[in-house]
Amino acid sequence: MTEQLQLQPRLRLLADLVPQGARLADIGTDHGYLPVYLLQRGRIASAIAADIGRAPLDHARRTAEQYGVECGLRFLCCDGLCGISPADADTVVIAGMGGETIIAILEGAAGTRDGGHTLLLQPMTKAADLRDWLSVNGYSFTEERLVWDKNYLYPVLRVTGGGTPQALTERQALTGVALENDPLYREYLTQQADKMRRTAEGLRRSAKPDAQQRADAAEALAREIEEKRDTL
Repeated sequence: MTEQLQLQPRLRLLADLVPQGARLADIGTDHGYLPVYLLQRGRIASAIAADIGRAPLDHARRTAEQYGVECGLRFLCCDGLCGISPADADTVVIAGMGGETIIAILEGAAGTRDGGHTLLLQPMTKAADLRDWLSVNGYSFTEERLVWDKNYLYPVLRVTGGGTPQALTERQALTGVALENDPLYREYLTQQADKMRRTAEGLRRSAKPDAQQRADAAEALAREIEEKRDTL
């Protein structure tokens, strides 16, 4: 009997959010763990494992062979979603990279804005920038989740295109749009407030003309986040 692949918490949360029967495109697949896990369990109808590097795709092929699902995967060496048409997948995962990289990938993939695709996005950095970009480009937040993995608290965003562009407040961009029911939300708010206070401390040591004004703004945002946390 073929061994069942197990996932670390971050990837397991992503797997749990993939719709049953999805046609999946995993962008930046690395070792291919996510599509292999889902194919093994019959959760998805098909999968594309895409990566910009050939070495990660070779790793993904070996993973698929090891766990007996090599026939269910299409391997594609490409930059982001280039080479993947909107009809090839209805669910797109872009995980394990910086928010600015995810933005760049989506800027080159207008098909994801049609409202017919589920996007699961997991930024390692600059989650606030990503949330802000998604909102002003008409993506709607259908779900956000948090997960601890290797001593770091990661956000996962589930969004769809086709909505009305709108601007987020600075607090919304930093602390999430749809996280209030997540059991880890208080911890996330504390982290973001602490981040703002560290930013303020650094600015107060700066000689730049607007540094003190920016420090005051960061302190005010930290207090706003803490007030939000304390109402939960």
